Amino acid sequence: MGRKWNNIKEKKASKDANTSKVYAKFGVEIYVAAKKGEPDPESNRALKVVLERAKTYNVPKAIIDRALDKAKGSGDENYVELRYEGFGPSGSMIIIDALTNNVNRTAPLVRSAFSKNGGNMGVSGSVTYMFEPTAVIGLEGKTADEVMELLIEADVDVRDVLEEDEAVIVYAEPDQFHAVQEVFRSAGITDFTVAELTMLPQNYVSLPEDAEAQFEKLIDALEELDDVQQVYHNVDSEE
Repeated sequence: MGRKWNNIKEKKASKDANTSKVYAKFGVEIYVAAKKGEPDPESNRALKVVLERAKTYNVPKAIIDRALDKAKGSGDENYVELRYEGFGPSGSMIIIDALTNNVNRTAPLVRSAFSKNGGNMGVSGSVTYMFEPTAVIGLEGKTADEVMELLIEADVDVRDVLEEDEAVIVYAEPDQFHAVQEVFRSAGITDFTVAELTMLPQNYVSLPEDAEAQFEKLIDALEELDDVQQVYHNVDSEE
């Protein structure tokens, strides 16, 4: 599928680790998910998804506990979930998911990142129709055939099972996220290299070298924004 999920995750975590941005963003995401329902992942599926993602990024337990304690206590910050869409160089398409406590701040910052790096924001729906919500779960120590056999035995349907960079990546419908993980946990697999609910493009594009450099600057500028939680795109990331 052209994503190489483990490489993407490791690159992003390595880049963000220098400023601890990834931890701060997870802190906000965990707080928001916990405030939506009970601050217990067993009864709050949205929180459970975020905590699974945090685990694959090695977010420290102290960060997680602080966010949960804030949600349980007197934390009264109000965050709004926003989605922006836009276009980068050479036909690239980008989706940005944000969590913000100041709507008037976020949109201008996202728009500025686009305009300064060869892109432009689109209207709602201009890009998302080319993407599909997808659950992505990765693990090591099994072959694709072995993973498929486990899923078939458990009667869990998925879209695809592929071997990528010495790991097996399962692509499934979003509502199968927890079901797929439970299949693996029942087989003694508790650590996942990837555990994401993401937006996968229906088609990927490859960029010429000059456009690719500009595109990377655009993605970096968007991901640097404190309010931005996730950036999805349709550029082939295989190296």
